[in-house]
Order: sequence, then structure tokens, then C-alpha cells
Amino acid sequence: MEADVSASMLFLILAEKEHPMAPDSTTARIPKPASSQADLLYEAQQRQARHFRTNVGLSWGILLLILVYLFSGQDFLGIKTISLDYEFIQNNMSFIARGISETFIVSALSITLAIVLALFAALGRLSTIPPVYALSTFYVSLIRGTPLYLQIFFFFLALPQLGIILTGLWAGVFALGLNYGAYMSEIFRAGLASVGKGQREAAIALGMTPRQTMQRIVLPQALRFAIPPIGNDFIAMTKDSALVSATGFVHEIMWRATRVGRAQFHNLEALIMAAVFYWLMTLFLSYIQSIIETRLSRGDR
Repeated sequence: MEADVSASMLFLILAEKEHPMAPDSTTARIPKPASSQADLLYEAQQRQARHFRTNVGLSWGILLLILVYLFSGQDFLGIKTISLDYEFIQNNMSFIARGISETFIVSALSITLAIVLALFAALGRLSTIPPVYALSTFYVSLIRGTPLYLQIFFFFLALPQLGIILTGLWAGVFALGLNYGAYMSEIFRAGLASVGKGQREAAIALGMTPRQTMQRIVLPQALRFAIPPIGNDFIAMTKDSALVSATGFVHEIMWRATRVGRAQFHNLEALIMAAVFYWLMTLFLSYIQSIIETRLSRGDR
């Protein structure tokens, strides 16, 4: 009997030496399950996307360095680069930069007006009432058929003959709002038309009125569809707002750049500074738009 017990203890000691157990069985390592084919494919796609973004960033950096070198005034292999007056740039950069706020004000007011006009124009184009449809199409045809530059001066110079006097700021806001509203009406019309007929019929079956159907079912989905293109139009509007400087009373970026450039005969440096400020605003707004589009696209995944 004692021999059997000793043999059993010896067997357990040898087994423990060959396969030692963790001090606490609850903390024993659980083998990680093997990754599925879908997980491996997703990780590969993520690596490829990171690699692509890295290469794009490096390419942007190289192109930016080349652009900076072109305006450095240095000689390379007998090729003379463009020389700038950096003292002038340093002395007048803050003056031109103060026009950024005016540019944003003009653009923000104009895009707000454009959204309202575009929504009503889109509803009018979907209307079955002939006068409403005619008014909407007439507005779109008239505004899209005339230049934006003409429209700005019409509000600023022509309306005073009728007793309507607008400041340069509001003349630009009305012109930009009307112009972009006509073009953006197609965005809203497509957004409204994208809502399926079945959803409208379901809303009617639930007892909703046409107004309730439009407010609760159609418009929320149409606006979600229209927000990314609206962002593109707002970015374009920040650059088209430079046309408002032609009135001479809106001191935005372009007005300040042309004024100081002509006064000191440094138009090249002044316009380059204006271009850099417009470019930085575009990059910032594009980044904000990408964040909004990412959040809106979550519902489609």
C-alpha cells in the first residue's frame, strides 16, 4: 500500500515538472483564437490605407518644399528662382490677415441665404402647381444665366437708381446668396427625390399630413444627403467672396492685398500672401468637411 502511494506521488511530481501549472488557475493564459479571414483582410486594408496616406503626405511635403524653393531667390544649375521682398511680407502680413474675418462673415451670411433659397427653389421644382414651378425654374434660369460679377454690381450700383441702397457687404451677400442658391437648388432637389416613394406612402398610412411627412420623413433625409455638397459650395464661396472686393467697401482678404500691393508696388508679394491665406482657409474647411462626412457615413456601413 505504501509503495502504491509513493509511486503515485512520484508520478505527480514528475508530471508537474514537465507541465508546470500557473500559481492561480483562474489566471491561466487562454489561447488567443485564430483570426478569421475577414479580420486578416480588414487588417491588410488598414495597412494599405496607412501606407497610402503616408506616401501622400510625403509627396505633399516634397511638392511644398519645391514650391517654397521656387520663391527663395536662389540659383540652381544656372536657373534663377523668384526673389520676394520678405521685409514687405513681414510688415503687411497682419494687415492682409485681418481680412479673414470679413471673408468668413460674407461667406457665412451668403451660404445661409443660399440654403434657404435653394430649399424653396427645390420644393418649387417638385411642385405640381404651375405658377410655383414656373417661378422656381424662372429664378434658376435667370440667376444661372448671368455672371456673378454682374449680379454684385447690380445690387450695389443699379438698385440705388430705384431708391434701394445697399452697403457693399449686403450687396455681396445678396448676390452670392442668390447665385449659389440657384445652383444648390439642384442639390436639394436630388436630395428630396432620393427619399423613396414607399416612405411617403408609409407616412400617409400612419396618418401623417403632407406637412408632417415633409418635416419628419423627407427633409431630415434630404438634408443629410445635401450636407456634403453644401460644404463644397461653402468652400468655393470663400474664394468667390473675393469678387465682393470690387465694390471697394468690403475689406476682405483680396481688397487688402490689392490695396497694399498697389500702394507699395509689391503686387506679387501681396497676392501670394492672399493666395496662402485662401489656401489655408480651404484646407481648414476641407478638414472640417471630412469630419462631418465621416460622421454622416456611419449610418451607411
